[in-house]
Amino acid sequence: MKIGFDAKRAAQNRTGLGNYSRFVLRILSQQHPENEYRLYMPNPRRTPFLHEIPTIASLRQCFPPKGVWSRLRQLWRVWGVTSTLRDDGIELFHGLSNELPLNIVRGNCRSVVTIHDLIFIHTPQYYHWIDRQIYNYKFRHACHSADRVIAVSQYTKREIMHYYGVAEEKIDVVYQGCDKAFAAEIAQSTLDDVKARYGLPSEFALFVGSIEERKNLGLLVEALRLSASGGRAFHIVAVGRSTAYCESLKRRIAELGLADYCHFHHNVPFADLPSFYRLACLFVYPSRIEGFGIPLLEALTSGVPAVGCTGSCLEEAGGQGSIYVDPDDAEGMRKAVESVLGDETLRQRMIADGREHIKRFTDETLCADLMRVYEKTMSQPSATR
Repeated sequence: MKIGFDAKRAAQNRTGLGNYSRFVLRILSQQHPENEYRLYMPNPRRTPFLHEIPTIASLRQCFPPKGVWSRLRQLWRVWGVTSTLRDDGIELFHGLSNELPLNIVRGNCRSVVTIHDLIFIHTPQYYHWIDRQIYNYKFRHACHSADRVIAVSQYTKREIMHYYGVAEEKIDVVYQGCDKAFAAEIAQSTLDDVKARYGLPSEFALFVGSIEERKNLGLLVEALRLSASGGRAFHIVAVGRSTAYCESLKRRIAELGLADYCHFHHNVPFADLPSFYRLACLFVYPSRIEGFGIPLLEALTSGVPAVGCTGSCLEEAGGQGSIYVDPDDAEGMRKAVESVLGDETLRQRMIADGREHIKRFTDETLCADLMRVYEKTMSQPSATR
């Protein structure tokens, strides 16, 4: 089969949509090399992360043709690319990051779109008005023009059905796995080096993700406040992009006199991230809402017990062996953290349950799920004709 992909995020984004896109391209090209894969990207000079796909040499990279489209690259991505798809004989086109070309019908191919989340609708307070309008138009159009829709979790599937009225039978849930680096062995010398370079404490609860309001790191800080008042203070290590929320949280931490227990690290290279997980005693992901929650899966793959929050999809990523609390329940979070840190038997049981849970997210399983969606798409009448 000749399959095309909107690969802009795979080429340009280091986290989130970029990781998902590279994951899909990697497992497909490794598990099914008999297919031809073409990556459609708007800018040949902006592909800094494609080298992270180990099979990139076998993937065909495609860019706007010379002439007007080379000067209107973004317009080519959402409109002009369909003539290229038709000329290239693409049989199936997969929009990996929530959107499809607006005139996908002219591509003369079947289409699939992956929808990661509809957080901008569910919690609009986290987004600018104009961004919400653009996202809503693109996502809705993609869901209704695609032959099939992939949701990254059951939670996201329900959101698509609720907000866009997409029929349940049109949506397939295909989970995402995490980078193999989190399962790989790490030499003790590497762990010692990372611990020394970043000045990490001997025991700590780890958070990984953009430090923004939605991710709710403040809940863990409030749990620390409660623990400290009882003489059981623990260390927090937060790894992620700084925001205005992060700066306000740091001020709150200073007011509480807990600065010595909270360690922030921004711009950590990906190569060091697996070591952060391995050095942690516990991973905490208190996010209010996610499309899936890949950091939980990274933690379990790294052999670290995890605590998440209820209300969205985190139970799908973290499995039954992890602990979940209400995103506004600081006392519940305190109890969860202290339980794991203070009970080695519980901690080891959670690690074992986590290792069992991640068996659902192997490359082989997820690639087979994805190929079933493609085969189903090719065998059904087209939605765009």
